[in-house]
Amino acid sequence: MSPRTRKGRPQTRRRTRRPARSRRQRADGRLIGLLVAAALGITLVVAVVNWLLAHWWILAVVAVLAALVGGGWFYQRQQGARWEAVRAQGLRYALPELDALHHTRFEDAVRDLMRRDGCQDALRVGGGGDLGADVKATDPYGRRWVIQCKHRRNGLAGSAVGTPDLQVLNGTARQVHGADIAVIVTNGRVTAPAVAFAEQQRLHVVDRHALGVWASGSRPLWELLRAVPPPRRPSGLA
Repeated sequence: MSPRTRKGRPQTRRRTRRPARSRRQRADGRLIGLLVAAALGITLVVAVVNWLLAHWWILAVVAVLAALVGGGWFYQRQQGARWEAVRAQGLRYALPELDALHHTRFEDAVRDLMRRDGCQDALRVGGGGDLGADVKATDPYGRRWVIQCKHRRNGLAGSAVGTPDLQVLNGTARQVHGADIAVIVTNGRVTAPAVAFAEQQRLHVVDRHALGVWASGSRPLWELLRAVPPPRRPSGLA
């Protein structure tokens, strides 16, 4: 073996050892840095705690301010809920008001009337793909309502609600939406065959006259309809 080869061996060993030593040094440096940072953090926390203990009145002031802010927020929410309940109880619509609404606002009005009647979960779901349900609600007696809305801008002069509209409701209200009570509401008129079909299929029709009574008064819709299912559960409104 030549001297050149023997001279090269120690050099190769030194090149493989240096990176390992530098990695250990870097790891030790990171560990020392973490220990120093932890020590500084603990020192800072202890200093803050000691300062707060020496100035305890600041904590008392902060606690009082937090209580005042929280109490004010809760009071505002409570007052808002009470005002909403009063507004809902006094909600009234005249037929000309309903005629002037956009069809989506008409659905909102029907939803609000159901809320006025005590259906706190009343929700407008109308739109593309609603499968015949524009408003869903659960009344205080536990019955599930599915309502289809048919708005006519010209009122009685508009096109009448016919049997096909009732057939859509009949096909989805119970099977798809789980309705106990399926209703179609319109500010217009309903054809005689549609009324007959509704009676055969245990559907309920709220025409312009019935809508006017419901929207302008304080009686819930289930008191205006005939042959509604019995309550599922007792209610404080009974």
